[in-house]
Amino acid sequence: MLAIPGELPPAGEDDRWGYEFKWDGVRAVSLARAGRVGLWARSRTEITVRYPELARLPAALAGRDAVLDGEVVALDDLGRPDFGALQGRMHRTGPEVRRMAAAAPVTYLVFDLLALDGVDLTGLPYEQRRARLDELAPSGERWASTPWFRGGGADVHAASLENGLEGVVAKRLDSLYRAGVRAPEWRKVKHVRMQSVVVGGWRPGQGRRAGGVGSLLVGVHDDDGRLVYAGHVGTGFTDAALRELDGMLTARSAPPFADALPREVTRDARWAEPELVGEVAFAGWTADGRMRHPSWRGLRDDLEPEEVTEEWQA
Repeated sequence: MLAIPGELPPAGEDDRWGYEFKWDGVRAVSLARAGRVGLWARSRTEITVRYPELARLPAALAGRDAVLDGEVVALDDLGRPDFGALQGRMHRTGPEVRRMAAAAPVTYLVFDLLALDGVDLTGLPYEQRRARLDELAPSGERWASTPWFRGGGADVHAASLENGLEGVVAKRLDSLYRAGVRAPEWRKVKHVRMQSVVVGGWRPGQGRRAGGVGSLLVGVHDDDGRLVYAGHVGTGFTDAALRELDGMLTARSAPPFADALPREVTRDARWAEPELVGEVAFAGWTADGRMRHPSWRGLRDDLEPEEVTEEWQA
């Protein structure tokens, strides 16, 4: 179940909602069974092998069968999510994974309980599922159940800003868990606008970036499922990120975007198969459907390209 971008509920409805902090990581559903765990991303890709430090279950799940929803996060020294630190783990499946896990382990933050000991809980209201999760308390090892609050949305939102978090997720107390649905009864209220994008090309770098990728040409899918051009992202990259991207782009002879592109973009563009999904922070949309001041945040491996649509209205 996914949240829609939006604003905090009106003050008159505040007591009908629960609030959680928004964690800046990779969404993952987990299956704990017979003392073992499996993890799946939003794309339905199994990602268990990428995070071996999560294999040790908390004591509360010993002898239990459970399906849980949560977020894999990398935390900094102050306990805040660091999406950049998570980047190096997302696509790793080789022998280096265990070394990286030992050096900088991730944490699995649990915020929903979907099934327990063979009983499907998705038909229960959010408030009851959270009460069951609080009772189970699956914390320990590299797992933690997240806090939530009945009402007080403005205070929770302010606390998230004060603590350097991404925002809050507001969930109606009576909301059922509707898998695969982006539902208005869940709202994500961010301090900065984020948008998932599909990489469809790049422009050569200049100066110290000469000879490699300098910036990316990105798009989103419209209501008809066409990939349309959304802008040119040239900031927010580390040198290591650009080198990694250079080796992951698959060249193609024509643009993958369905709409006409500006001449200043096409004259030196290099086109790529629309296989990679990333995330950018941006200030808003222009009248012609371009992102204003986009800044690259990193690749995502929990989304398929065809799932990427416009998340924020102009």
